[in-house]
Amino acid sequence: MQLGVDIVPVARIAAAIEKHGDRFLTRIYTAAELAYAGGNPEKLAGRWAAKEAVLKALGGRGRFPRMSLVEVLPNRRGAPTVTLTREPTPEIAVSITHDGGLAMAVAAVVEDTARKPRPRIPSELRLPDRPEEANKGTFGQVCVVAGSLGYTGAPYLTATAAARTGAGYVRLLAAETIYPILAIKCAEVVVTQVPEVGPGILGHAGIDTLLRHCWAADACVVGPGLGREYSTRRMVGDLVAQMRCPTVVDADALNALSEQRKLLVKLRSKLILTPHPVEMSRLTGMKVDEIQADREGVAAKYAKEWGQVVVLKGAHTVIANVDGAIRVNPHSNPALATAGTGDVLAGIIGGLLAQGLGLFEAAVTGVFLHGAAGDEAVARMGDAGVLASDLLPLIPITIRDLKPLLRRARS
Repeated sequence: MQLGVDIVPVARIAAAIEKHGDRFLTRIYTAAELAYAGGNPEKLAGRWAAKEAVLKALGGRGRFPRMSLVEVLPNRRGAPTVTLTREPTPEIAVSITHDGGLAMAVAAVVEDTARKPRPRIPSELRLPDRPEEANKGTFGQVCVVAGSLGYTGAPYLTATAAARTGAGYVRLLAAETIYPILAIKCAEVVVTQVPEVGPGILGHAGIDTLLRHCWAADACVVGPGLGREYSTRRMVGDLVAQMRCPTVVDADALNALSEQRKLLVKLRSKLILTPHPVEMSRLTGMKVDEIQADREGVAAKYAKEWGQVVVLKGAHTVIANVDGAIRVNPHSNPALATAGTGDVLAGIIGGLLAQGLGLFEAAVTGVFLHGAAGDEAVARMGDAGVLASDLLPLIPITIRDLKPLLRRARS
């Protein structure tokens, strides 16, 4: 544990306000702090002392050229809460007191070598309500179109992740040949057979069945493990073009759309596209190095051009909205650089969509949950050897742990 202490006369802060006005206030305090203090010198002195105490506990002001990079606000109970506005916030306890014209603060930073500091929660992060009187219909139905012969892990991971995120009902639409495998493996998911065009291959023979179930769903996920057969690629284009509900387009469905680029700009704005850099290269015709050199710019450009939310995966995943809004996920976790973790992410986002979150909210929230679950996996197992399936039981644990932090952030 690292401690910091500071004390400041209230009169000193009042004199600085009198002399320098807004120039002093905006350099030291955030807009939220100024709104809370309402010009009260005693409250502002308390913020000053708390900021200085926090900076001392963190090792000095070298990393923080402006005091406004530390924000101190009361939570719902009135206790001061610290947020670092430009980097992940570790666990920081702070206490402020006033006496005899002085403001004093003590800050304690809790060191935990087993875990990274908690990243700052994005403003779009939403966790669906869970009313006590709810039933499975309350939390929506997800349809997952995934899997092919030899690729039965992807549909399992995607469908189970949607259920673990809180969707009330998950239906996995699978080719006839692999149906027995998935029906046994996915005990908590309804697995439905779909006519196939070859052993384990979904194609146009199943389009009517796929559309019937997808049209009845609240959200869909299309792509994980589908394979790249010609009939599959044609089926994906027709299926996505006729979707009526919010849909996550991932993996082999993205590869299918990369061969139908003219279709991308004609699709309804109901999609979340989740490419990694190589898939983004196929979709755009850009080189991977060019994409990686300007991840935010590329994601924003094509989100606007296609009229869809784009999730450009990788370390610090970029989420781009059609209106130009950009969010960069704070998580960067090498443990997630393993096969199947993208399938889990697609399922998480699908589960959130089914529960009523908007496209951009679901994308930002899903990416954050996925990264936080990865951090939890590393804390428990280390950063090597984490499997995609290890994330599944950690999703509800991560949601549970995020709820009080979200309430505090919103207070």
